Amino acid sequence: MSERLSAATHDDEPDAPPSKTPARCTWAYSAGDAMPAYHDEEWGKPCHDSRDLFERLCLEGLQAGLSWSTILNKRERLRTVFHEFEPERVAAMDDEVPVLMADPGIIRNRRKIEAIIHNAQLVNTMKTVGESFDSYLWSFVDGKVRVNRPADASAIPPSNPTSTAMSKAMKTRGFKFVGPTIMYAFMQSVGMVNDHVQGCFLCPQNG
Repeated sequence: MSERLSAATHDDEPDAPPSKTPARCTWAYSAGDAMPAYHDEEWGKPCHDSRDLFERLCLEGLQAGLSWSTILNKRERLRTVFHEFEPERVAAMDDEVPVLMADPGIIRNRRKIEAIIHNAQLVNTMKTVGESFDSYLWSFVDGKVRVNRPADASAIPPSNPTSTAMSKAMKTRGFKFVGPTIMYAFMQSVGMVNDHVQGCFLCPQNG
């Protein structure tokens, strides 16, 4: 989730989690029911589905400057207007930008909306030439999950050398909203890195 998500952008995060089981990363207790479910069911679990990977990339780009709870609260509407984040369909949405900008149920930021469509076109191009989006992204970690077991949220960096390298490579390809911090949060989201803190029931204990 990176420091930007677990601390910096979660201004609604409580000082301490409520007494409940199971124990989770502190940020997962904030902003109602959506956050615990996201933490338990998605965050840090390896994802290899190209559509899901594209959705996570879009959501992380949309989150820049906003709280993650805002994104989760708008996620279902975003899925609807962006055709479940199917890259091939999103790639053909250039003419729909004015309609999207008028939709109060999504993040109405023209640069971010245009970036989603543009990035979909790049992902679609990769597919047409036989290049796997999944294989490309996971190549930055050699296809292996990196387990960090941070002591607490303060030990989680906002970016790392791998996210910086991924950002640079993707920018070279033309991708937008893929800065090092965004890409580290993406890596956490799709399980390339496991940053569940010690004490969280999802933190790997061995190996």
